[in-house]
Amino acid sequence: MRYINKTDLLIVAHNSGKIMMGIGILCLIPIIVDLIYLEFNFIGFLIPSLLSISLGVLCTKLLDKYSIRQMRLKHGMIISALAWLWASIISGLIMMMVSDLSFINGVFESMSALTGSGITMYQNVEILPYSILFFRSLEQWVGGLGIIVMIVAILTRPGTSSARLYQSEAREERLKPSIKATLEHTIKIYLIYTVAGIILYLLAGMPVFDSICNTFTIISTGGMSIKNANIGYYQSDIIYFISMVLMILGATSFLVHYKVIKTRGKSLIQDLQFKVMISIIALVTIVLYFISDIYPIELLFTVVSAATTTGASVVGFDVMRTWPSFVIICIMAIMLIGGSSGSTVGAIKLSRVIIYFKGIYKHIREILSPEGRVVPIRISKTKISEKAVADSGNFITLYMICIFITWGLFCLYGHDPFYSLFDTISIQGNVGLTLGEINFSLEDPLKVISIFNMWTGRLEIYPVLITLRAFFEIFKR
Repeated sequence: MRYINKTDLLIVAHNSGKIMMGIGILCLIPIIVDLIYLEFNFIGFLIPSLLSISLGVLCTKLLDKYSIRQMRLKHGMIISALAWLWASIISGLIMMMVSDLSFINGVFESMSALTGSGITMYQNVEILPYSILFFRSLEQWVGGLGIIVMIVAILTRPGTSSARLYQSEAREERLKPSIKATLEHTIKIYLIYTVAGIILYLLAGMPVFDSICNTFTIISTGGMSIKNANIGYYQSDIIYFISMVLMILGATSFLVHYKVIKTRGKSLIQDLQFKVMISIIALVTIVLYFISDIYPIELLFTVVSAATTTGASVVGFDVMRTWPSFVIICIMAIMLIGGSSGSTVGAIKLSRVIIYFKGIYKHIREILSPEGRVVPIRISKTKISEKAVADSGNFITLYMICIFITWGLFCLYGHDPFYSLFDTISIQGNVGLTLGEINFSLEDPLKVISIFNMWTGRLEIYPVLITLRAFFEIFKR
């Protein structure tokens, strides 16, 4: 049976046009920084940006008659998957033209920034042009909220298409009945926290440029720093504390943030995901503090960074390699879980983990109960369907398969199994903490598979699988 036909492809191409235009426009913004600092690298930004805008205009104009065709979820998912890949390619071209990275390293760098994975291919980021440092930070800020979310909110009209594109980036929660209104309120919340983060960093003594870039990377739970030592460069407990607060805010559902004022803070205290996240951070930090001799602030910062999938750090991977194995295993476990759904985080997400274990507990209770009794699952007084439990289990299974395949390939190439597992979990969950296995000297085939992991991790696997299935059908004919 054919699931994709010519009309489907043309609907995808037409609706991808505005996304490509939006990506091109976003890539022009760093030219402002380039001109402020008189770096004169604007040609490197201009050419790829104009290429994306031009192709976007062509797709939109030439295929205009397909704008009236109803977009289905499958179209939205393919558009979303291709948008993230296209953004990484265009941004990778910019990295290649401005900073002399190879193309594959440029695409890796951009995919890492956009997906909030935060692992860099640059050996020394402190010698990079200000425009590139700002561009990497901007990519994380846009990617944290979602490329599609940003562009749909600005360039598209309300309607079915907006709803499909919103769903395609693994987003279900609505702040308002209208998707357009939801996106606008989400961006307002994001902007408020971004401005607050910049002001707090400035008050803590951080330079203006650093404050802007670090806020972009931390509130988006991206973690790709403008300093080689990441946040550890500043050697300031106040800056560490501000960063941890911003990471937790970024890892909390936008729906909860929206309700905070209306409920006078009760929505935050009552949100199950938030309570579980804080409990995990507190419990893991206390346990690891008593079994290791790691400095408390370094331990707490690393746990918060792992739990929120930010990947910011105050110690280098060479120091982390000296930590007890049990500490590293605990960090791997919380990197797998991640933060709240409906936030900027990656990984499996707390909602799925909670539903998954509730499903296991339900099964145990039903076996122990009188025959025929059905035990309902409820989370915060909301009934959870059997389908939701199955979907969570299916996703976790797929997620672990992706990790084990990549981990196996790293071992095949002779990398340390323990360190490779840590870094594989990190890139699949878009975390960014590393034990040094993924760097500029990594073999090209492993860089390609790592790009795939970051891509699938950010889009929660299914949009990428659907896109690959669609292309398989095209080439099968």
